[in-house]
Amino acid sequence: MKRSLAMTILVLLAVNPAYAQMLEFTNPEGIPTPTRYSHVVKAGNILFISGQVGRNADGQIVGPGMGEQLDQTLANVTTALKSQGADISNLAKITTFVTNMDEYQSPEVRAIRTKHFGNHKPASSSFEVVQLADPAYKVEVEAIAVLP
Repeated sequence: MKRSLAMTILVLLAVNPAYAQMLEFTNPEGIPTPTRYSHVVKAGNILFISGQVGRNADGQIVGPGMGEQLDQTLANVTTALKSQGADISNLAKITTFVTNMDEYQSPEVRAIRTKHFGNHKPASSSFEVVQLADPAYKVEVEAIAVLP
């Protein structure tokens, strides 16, 4: 039976508490600092990037549309990656949560995803949800990356 990478790491942490000491928690400059979690958790050469949303460095939600928010969201993912010496090409998996799947599948939004990912094609899952943490959010992206 195959296990997901995240599940394997969680099992290692549960079985051997020494692995928990290897975790590094970071809140990179350029992304608003959260109060209850870390934007990036590094476990060995694996990066777990918390759900990023369309807030700029000043904490303001950008644009009214999903396109503007996705552009900022993916810029925040890139900022998180760069803080650890990585880039988009290091992404192994992304999970996207949207409040309107039809809007997410529009040509405008697809073009923004292509702008950020280029030819890189990480594993990906997308889900439509009723609401995100703030009713103004239209998209949230979490990611797992492998450092070079």
